[in-house]
Amino acid sequence: MALETTDIQNRIIEKFADRVSDFRMEYDILTFEAAPEIAKEVIRYMKEDEVLRFNFLTDLCGVHYPDNDKEFQFAVVYLLHNWIDNVRVRIKSYIDADKVEIATVSDIFASANWMERETYDFYGIVFTGHPNMKRILNDNHMVVFPMRKEYPMEDSGRSDKDDRFFGRTTNNYQPK
Repeated sequence: MALETTDIQNRIIEKFADRVSDFRMEYDILTFEAAPEIAKEVIRYMKEDEVLRFNFLTDLCGVHYPDNDKEFQFAVVYLLHNWIDNVRVRIKSYIDADKVEIATVSDIFASANWMERETYDFYGIVFTGHPNMKRILNDNHMVVFPMRKEYPMEDSGRSDKDDRFFGRTTNNYQPK
């Protein structure tokens, strides 16, 4: 018998109650939110449960939502795959901008090691308990996290471009 999304949702709600929420389908993948303090527990449960059997961490990444309230400005997104039933699940954990950290899952899935380092390197999200939490791609001396949306897209002082040619003007420029 194939594993249905309702079975997954019911088992997770039964185990974690109101600490998991917002179950929905996004692009044919069951997605839900888990509080950051229990995200590791949820992932361990989903891997070790005899029915769920999510045995592969496909991806782990960070997201920055600068327009959200402080407690929802950062998120860690986990994508788990059950190879036996060929089912994928996405878990989102929102993190407070004042304390940008969450527990590592590298002791559950070894593949999380480099993914967590990359997420730290680009977003500054610290994975507590990680065995080697340091930059993996950028220079060790960098003091910024380049994927955060805190920086302007362009240098506003540039004088070598004319916005009219890029469709970024409000006047009705008509080329001759």
